[in-house]
Amino acid sequence: MGSLMKSLPLLSALLWAGAAPAADYHITISGMKFGPPPAGLKVGDVIVWRNDDIFRHTATARDKSFDIDLPPKSEGRMTVSRAGAVDFYCRFHPAMTGKLEVRP
Repeated sequence: MGSLMKSLPLLSALLWAGAAPAADYHITISGMKFGPPPAGLKVGDVIVWRNDDIFRHTATARDKSFDIDLPPKSEGRMTVSRAGAVDFYCRFHPAMTGKLEVRP
């Protein structure tokens, strides 16, 4: 039993090392454009969408996986739930577009 008790901290450290913590990323809307999407985005990460414009915008996935409403000078948060490429746009200004690349 003593050797098992000595191994538990090492086992816990190994398990913790394999689980990377989620990260927060920011995408800012300014001048009627989405800022660049974050590189290295993965499932479980959080995106904070910030609308610095004087107009209402959305961050809406073409596959309908998210739809964040952003009044002027506001923020909205979402947790990335699946891997793959996701095209997004603003419902009020369809020429505003972007793409997220999400790793598992």
